[in-house]
Amino acid sequence: MSSTTHPTTTHPTTGPVGFYQIAEADPGRPGIIDPDGSTLTYGELLARVNRVSRALRTHGLGDGDSVAVALHNGHEYLEVMLATAQVGMYFVPVNWRLTPAEMLYIIKDSGAKLLVMDAEQAATLPLESLPEHRYVIGGEVPGWLPYPELGEGESSDAPPERRFGGSMGYTSGTTGNPKGVRSLLYPDAEPEPVLGALYGGLCARYEVTMDKGVHLVCSPIYHAAPSGHAFAFLQLGHTVVIQGKFDPEGVLAAIEKHRITTVHMVPTHFHRMLRLPQEVREKYDLSSLEAVIHAGAPCPVPIKQQMIEWLGPVVWEYLASTEGGVSLVGSEEWLRKPGTVGRPTPNTIVKILDEDGNEVPPGTAGVIYFGIPGAGPTFEYNNDPAKTAASRRGDLSTVGDYGYFDEDGYVFLLDRRTDLIISGGVNIYPAEIEQALITHPAVADVAVIGVPDPDWGQSVLAVVQPTEDAVPGDELAADLRAHCAGLLASFKIPRRYEFREDFPRTETGKLQRRKLRDLYAG
Repeated sequence: MSSTTHPTTTHPTTGPVGFYQIAEADPGRPGIIDPDGSTLTYGELLARVNRVSRALRTHGLGDGDSVAVALHNGHEYLEVMLATAQVGMYFVPVNWRLTPAEMLYIIKDSGAKLLVMDAEQAATLPLESLPEHRYVIGGEVPGWLPYPELGEGESSDAPPERRFGGSMGYTSGTTGNPKGVRSLLYPDAEPEPVLGALYGGLCARYEVTMDKGVHLVCSPIYHAAPSGHAFAFLQLGHTVVIQGKFDPEGVLAAIEKHRITTVHMVPTHFHRMLRLPQEVREKYDLSSLEAVIHAGAPCPVPIKQQMIEWLGPVVWEYLASTEGGVSLVGSEEWLRKPGTVGRPTPNTIVKILDEDGNEVPPGTAGVIYFGIPGAGPTFEYNNDPAKTAASRRGDLSTVGDYGYFDEDGYVFLLDRRTDLIISGGVNIYPAEIEQALITHPAVADVAVIGVPDPDWGQSVLAVVQPTEDAVPGDELAADLRAHCAGLLASFKIPRRYEFREDFPRTETGKLQRRKLRDLYAG
C-alpha cells in the first residue's frame, strides 16, 4: 500500500473503519444507486472523492473553509460531502428550493469559497455576488464550469494531511435569517477516529445488520437527517439507494427490489403510506426492513401505532436537531410508553429547565437542554454570538423544545417554544391538539396554530385538510369540536376551524407554521 493511501485503522469486530478504508479494502462493493438506477461502487466513489478533495486544495481552500452545495438527489451530493470530510472543510447544504436571495444569504454568511449547484439554481444567481470557483450539474450555465471538471487531472490517491471536516447546516429559523450551526467538536482530528466515534455504534443502536445493509434515501437529501443517515451508513459499508422524491408506493417498491434494511422518514411520510389502499400495502415484500427511523416532527400516537402494527417492531424514533441529539426509542419501549421520544442517547446529558435555569421535577414541563459530558459547548451559530449565548446554560444548549421527563426517565416532547400558544396566560401545545384531531376519520392532515385574540392574547385555530370524501364547512367543524371535547380539556379545543386542500411544507415534510400564522393572523 503506497504512502498516499488511507492509513488502516481496524475495529475489533468490523475491520476497516469508515468509508475511505472500506472502499480501499472492498472497491467492488455497491456504494450508491442513483435515482436513474445506475450504480457507483465504493472504489469508483472513493477515486472521485479523492480527486475532488485534492482539487479543493488546489483551488486554495484550507482547513475550516466552506463549500456550499445546492443539488437535487443524487450521488454528487454525498461525493462532495465525503470529499470535504477528509480535508477539514465545512460542507454547507443549501435547500435548492430557496429563492435566489435566500441562497445568496447562506453563500455569503457561510463564507463559501466554492459552489456546486444544479443548473436550474445556478442560472438564477448573479455572478458578481458569487465566489470565484463555481461548478454546475445538469446543464451549461455561463460563468460556471461543468462539475465533472472538478478534480479532473488530480490523483485518485488519498490527499495528504487528512483532517476531519464537518457539515454546517443552516437552521430554518422562525424569525429573521437562518443561522449556520458550526460544530466545535473534533478540531484537527484525522477522519477515522472521528468516524469510529460517531458511527461505530450506529448499527447496535438501531439493532440492524453490521455489514452489507442497504439504506434508502426517499427525502430531499439536502436536509440534515436524510443526508446524515446516508453518510453514516456509508461509513459502515452499506449501499445507499437514492430516490428522486418521495412517492408512497415507490418506497414500497424500492424496499422490495433492493432489499432495503434501513430508511429514514418523517411522520408525514407515514401518514401518506398508511393512506395507500390495503391491497397496495400488501402487494410488496417488506420483510428486509430492520429499522424504519423517523424524526422531524411530533408523530401522532395513532399513526405510529399503525406503522408498528404494519411493519413490526422496527420503527425507531429520535429527538435531535442540526445542533445535536437528545433521545432515542425503539418500538417495544415506545409501545410501553406511547408518545415518548425515548431516553437520552448514550454519552448525552439531557436536562429539563425552567425559565430561570433550574431543573424541574418529573412530569413538569420545561425547556429541553442537551450536551455531551466533558465536551463543553458542542456548537456555535455562525456569525451570531448573541444567538449562541441565548441558546446556552453553562455547557448545555437548547433549540427551544418544550418537554418533560416521566418518572422512569423517558422524554416526552410537547412542542417548540415558537409554536407554543399562550391563551389567557395558559400554555397550550399544538401537537397535543393535532394528535387528537388526526384520529377523526374526516381529517387527512391538520395543523394547529395560535392567532391574535383581543381578549385572550391568542386563541386556538385548527387548519384542517379534509379527506376526499369529507365535506368542509360548519357541520364538519361542529363534528370536530365534539370529537375534541371527548379528548381534550375545554381550553385546548380549537375555537375556530379553517379548511384547506394542502399545507405549506418543506420538502422534508415539516409544516411551515409561520406561513400559516401569516395567512390567518388577520
